[in-house]
Amino acid sequence: MSTAGMPAWQPSDRHCTVTLSASFPFFDADDPEPAGSVTGGRSASDKVFFGIVNGLELGDFVPGQRLVETDLVTRFGVGRNSVREALQRLTAEGIVELPRHRGAIIRRLTLQDTLDVLDVAERMTGLLARAATRGSGERAHAQALRGAVRQLATAQKSRDAGASLAFLAARRRFYRALLEMSGNRELRRLFPTIHMPIVHAQHRLASLQQMRLADYRRIATAVLSGDADEAEAAGAAHVRNVRAAILAQRPA
Repeated sequence: MSTAGMPAWQPSDRHCTVTLSASFPFFDADDPEPAGSVTGGRSASDKVFFGIVNGLELGDFVPGQRLVETDLVTRFGVGRNSVREALQRLTAEGIVELPRHRGAIIRRLTLQDTLDVLDVAERMTGLLARAATRGSGERAHAQALRGAVRQLATAQKSRDAGASLAFLAARRRFYRALLEMSGNRELRRLFPTIHMPIVHAQHRLASLQQMRLADYRRIATAVLSGDADEAEAAGAAHVRNVRAAILAQRPA
């Protein structure tokens, strides 16, 4: 597949772009059921959908890249109808755009679009962390959250080829654990739709991953202590840190 690599930031703020997806933190093609899912099982279109979502974070796909149906058919071993269905779903998620007569293109967001998303995400992540304290006394939930943090730490220390994928999977488990602990169906439904937190360009920054692990540990500690105010503050601070990392990489 041809890959038209795009720089993380252009000289003008108007063209500063990052890729965000509602799907990134929660969905995995190999998971038994993604957070927020109401149906089980996997289809051929799921294979394409999750493959592109994962590929964006891992660098296999890039912002602005044209997605050619025949290439996707070959890559994922599925039929054209499944590819088209997946592209429609990706469009609905805001990951892909379908401009007329140009075919599917992986979406690029302006800097302002990204900051708008982060404004919403800051409040929603704080709300999620606060709500998760409700389940802090349940042993199974606490074990799941601690386990996710351990997996995040292990993946970050690893130098294996699959470390990035392992970190991605562990982060999904972390957020799913929080969603389960919250016991809030509306949060489970709404939280994955805020286009947060994965930014394709940011994922290349070593400092960002280091910061994320420290933030996740702070969130988990506050949630497990049952301190709702501290948990909310830690969740919101995490998104503020992400925002700061984005702005720090802008050209002077």
